[in-house]
Amino acid sequence: MTGTQPAHCPLRIHGRDTELSTAHTFMSGLEHGTGGALVCAAGPGLGRTAFLERAVQDFRPGRALLVRAAAADGARPHGGIRTLLRAVTGMWLPARPAAGTGQGGERNALLRALRTAAAGRPLLLCVDDVHLWDPPSRTELGRCAALLRTSPDPVGLLLSVADHHAHDPALAGLPRLRLGPLDGPAAAALLGDLTDGRAAPAVREELARAADGNPRLLGELAAGLTPPQLTGLAPLPRPLADPAMLLRACGARLAELPPATRRLLLLAAAAQEPHPDGPGADAALVLRAAAAAGLGAPALEPAEDAGLVRTEGERLRFGSAPLRRALYESVPLARRRAAHALLASVCEEDAALRLPHLVHRALAAEGPDAGLAGRLAAAARAEGPYLSHEERSVALAVAARHTEDGTDRATRLTEAADHARLAGRPARARELLVPVRALPAALPVRGRAELVHGLLSLRDGPVADAREELLLAAALLGPHDAAAALTARLAATEAAWAMGDAAAYVEALGGERSGADTPADAPDARTGNAAPGGRLPDDYRTGMAAVLSGRLDAGVGPLRRLLAHTEQAEDPEVLLRAGVAALVVGDLAAACRVNARALAAARALGRATLVPQALEHLAYGELRVGRHPRARVHAEEGLRTAHRTGQRNIAAHQHAILALVASVEGDTDALTTHAAAATAVAAPHGLVQVATLTGWALARADLGAGRVDEAAARLGPLVRPGPRQGHFAVRMLAVPCYAEAAVQAGAPDAARAAVAEFAVWADLGADPAAPAQLARCRALLAGAGGGRPVAADAYYEEARTRHEDTVNDFERGRTLLLHGKWLRRRRRPGPARGLLRDALVAFEGCGARAWTEQTRAELRATGDAPAGAEPPAAGRAGPLAELTPQQLRIARCVAEGATNREVALRLSVSPRTVDHHLRNVFAVLGVRSRLELARLVDRAGDSTAAL
Repeated sequence: MTGTQPAHCPLRIHGRDTELSTAHTFMSGLEHGTGGALVCAAGPGLGRTAFLERAVQDFRPGRALLVRAAAADGARPHGGIRTLLRAVTGMWLPARPAAGTGQGGERNALLRALRTAAAGRPLLLCVDDVHLWDPPSRTELGRCAALLRTSPDPVGLLLSVADHHAHDPALAGLPRLRLGPLDGPAAAALLGDLTDGRAAPAVREELARAADGNPRLLGELAAGLTPPQLTGLAPLPRPLADPAMLLRACGARLAELPPATRRLLLLAAAAQEPHPDGPGADAALVLRAAAAAGLGAPALEPAEDAGLVRTEGERLRFGSAPLRRALYESVPLARRRAAHALLASVCEEDAALRLPHLVHRALAAEGPDAGLAGRLAAAARAEGPYLSHEERSVALAVAARHTEDGTDRATRLTEAADHARLAGRPARARELLVPVRALPAALPVRGRAELVHGLLSLRDGPVADAREELLLAAALLGPHDAAAALTARLAATEAAWAMGDAAAYVEALGGERSGADTPADAPDARTGNAAPGGRLPDDYRTGMAAVLSGRLDAGVGPLRRLLAHTEQAEDPEVLLRAGVAALVVGDLAAACRVNARALAAARALGRATLVPQALEHLAYGELRVGRHPRARVHAEEGLRTAHRTGQRNIAAHQHAILALVASVEGDTDALTTHAAAATAVAAPHGLVQVATLTGWALARADLGAGRVDEAAARLGPLVRPGPRQGHFAVRMLAVPCYAEAAVQAGAPDAARAAVAEFAVWADLGADPAAPAQLARCRALLAGAGGGRPVAADAYYEEARTRHEDTVNDFERGRTLLLHGKWLRRRRRPGPARGLLRDALVAFEGCGARAWTEQTRAELRATGDAPAGAEPPAAGRAGPLAELTPQQLRIARCVAEGATNREVALRLSVSPRTVDHHLRNVFAVLGVRSRLELARLVDRAGDSTAAL
C-alpha cells in the first residue's frame, strides 16, 4: 500500500551510526541550499523502511515526506511517477500520458512539483522500495535525482531499494549506502528495546545468533517467546524460528522463483547442512547433483538475479543464513531426504568427500542405522586438518541421532558439543549437552560432559561455578582418563585466576608436588602429541604453584624452562599457558611473541573459541610493554570475536583492557563505555581481575585529569591488604599510580606500606619497569612536604637511569614529568624545561593526551611555549584577552568545577597562589562568583569556536 507519513513519532534504530552519518551529511546539504539524491540498499528485513522513517524524523530544516511504493503502482507505465506526483501535489493525472508527459514529461512535472512544494525551503522526499515501480518510472526518477544533484533548489531524494536492485541502471551514478546485518552489540540493543530489557543475557545472545543480524527476524523471534522463556525460566522452543517465520522475515521472494530454480536451491541448501556456518555450498557438487536431477545451470540464474544466492569462486552462497534455513526447513521432510540422497550419490564418486557423503546418507535415512552411525563417527574423529570443528560437530550430532545405545549416544553428543565449542558456537554446544544428562552413560562419559560444560561456563558464566564443574569433571575422569582430568584441572586454575583466588588456583593444580601424577601421555611441549615425562604440565604446575604461594623466586626456574620448551609449540592452548608464564616471570617480549604465535595457531587450526583469548593475552602483553595503540587494536578485534563466539567473560576482559588504553589516551567517552561494559559482566560473574583492571583504569584517568583525591580513593582498597584487595596479578602494577595520587593528595603516609611491599615485588624481577617505578615512588615520598629534597633528586635520577633499560615510553614520560614538576617547584626552571620537553615527546609518541596537556601546562609555567600551547592574548576572544596565561588556566579550571586545592594540584602550585590569582581574575573580569566566571568562560569559548 502506498502512503505518506510525516515524522512525529520517536524512532530508535541500532547499529547504523555510519549510515546515519552519511544520511545526515546529505540532509545537511539541503539545509545549506544544495539539492541531491541518495540511494539506500538493503536485503529483506534489514531495515530499509525504518532507516527512511528515521531520516524523515531527523530532518528539521523543512518539510519531509515519506512515500511507500507498491507493486500495484508498477503494473502500468509511469504509474510510480504518478503516485509520487499525487503524494507531492495532490493532483491526478489522466490514465494515458498527456502531451509532454512521456520521454521526460513526467520528469519535468515531478521537478516542477518538487520546486513548488519546496517554495524555497529545504524539502526531503523519501521513496521506499523504488524497485517495485515500473521501469519508466524508475528511469524518470533516476534522471530527476541526477538533475537535483546539480540543482540550486534545496530538494533531496532519499530512495530505498532491495539489495539486488542496488545497481539498477535507472539509478546509475547516484551515491548509495548499504545496510548490512546488525552486529552483536546492535542486535543486543535492539532486543533490549523490543523486550524492555527483560530478556536474560543467554536468551538475548541465542536470539541474536538465530536472527543472524536480521532486525525483522529478531523482532519475530522475541515476539514469539512467552515471558518465562524470555527471562530464561523456561526452555526456549526448538527450533527457535519455524519455517513460516523464516519465510515471512526473509524468504518472500522464494515463491516468485520457477520450480526448477527452487529445486536447485534446495540442493544448495542441503549441500551446506554438513557445514551450516561455513563459506557456502560446494558449487561443483551442487551442479553435479542438479545435472543428475535433470536441472541445468541456467536454472540458477533467476535466484542470482533476485539476489538470493551468489557464486564466489568455488562456493555457492545464500544471501543470509536465515534465508538458507527458510528454504531448507519450509520443504517437506521427504523432499529434503531425497535431496540428501542425491547429494550422497554424487559425493560417493569422490574419496575426498567421504565425510559429506556419510552425513548426506545419514540425513537421507528414514530411521536409526547403527552401522552408518559408527562409520560416520569414525570419519568425524579421523585426524586431518581439512575437517573443521563445525563439520566434525555436525557429523557427530547426526551420528548420535542414529545411535540407540545410551553410552555411545552420550559420547557422540559430548564430542559434538566439544567441537561446537571449539568452533565458537557455545549455544549449539549447550544444546547438544542437554540430552546427555538424561542418558544412561558411564562415569567417564559424564566426566567429559561436565568438562565441556565447565569450559563453556568458564567463558560465559560465573567463574566460581565453572571451577566447581571443572573440579567435578577432574574427579570423574581421574581414574579413567588422566589427560582429560589434567585438562579439567588446568581449566579450573583459569577460573581461580579470574576469581582472584590464589589458594584455589594452587588447589586446582594439585599443590606444589613435582608432577608424579602427571600422565605419561600428557601433551609434548613442542608438538602437543603424547610424550613421556609430561614436562609441560609439570613445569607449569610447579612454577605457578610456587608463584601463587608467594615464592616467585622458586617459580621462575620451572616457568622459564617451560617457556624455553614451548615457545615454538604448535598447539594454541600450550602456547597460551606459555604466554601466561612469560607474563608472570616478567619476560614481556616473550609474552607478546608467544601470544602472537598462539593467535596464529588458533586461527590456522580453526579453534575459533581460542582466538579471543589469544587476542586478550596479546593485548595485555602489549599494554604492559607500553604499546597502547597496538593493545587497542588487538583488544578491539578480540572484543568483536568474543561477541561473535558468545564468550562474555573474555569480552569483559577486552573491555577492561580498552578502558586502560582509554585512560592513557584521554578518551573519556571510550573509558566510560568500556568500564561500564566490563563492570556489567564482572560483577555477576565474579571476575575479580576484570574489576581490578577497570578500577585501575578509572583511577588512572582521574590521575591524568588532576583528580588526585578520587584516584587515591579508588586505588587505596585495591593495593592495600584487606577484603577489598585487588587481583593478585594486578594490584602491584597499580601501586605506582596509588603512590603518585596519595602524595599529590597530601597523604604520603597512606602509600608507604604499599610502596614497601612493591619494593619486595620489584626486587624479584616480575616486571621490567618496576625498578624505575620504585625509584619514582621513593622520590615522591622523599619529596612529600619538602622533606628530603636531596634524596628525592637522587631517586628521580635513579628512576630516569633505570628507564633507559626499558621500552615503556609512557612510564618514562611520567617519571620525567614528575621530576620536571619537582624541579620547577624547587625554583629550577631551566633543568625542569629539558625534562618536561622530553616528557612531552614521550607522551605524544604514545598518544597519552591527558598527560600531554599536563606537561604542556608545566612547560608554560616554566616560561616555555610548547607547540599547541595557549594562544597569546591577541588571539583570544572577548574579556579573557585581558588575563595572563596563568590566570587563564586557573579561570578555566575553576569554570570546570575544580576547587582551589584541586587547581593547585593540577597546576603544581600552592592553594595560596591559586587564591591570589583568582582574586585578580574576578577583578579583571568584573565577576563576583564562580558561577558567573563559568558562564563567562563558556561564552568566550563559543566565541572562539565561531572565529
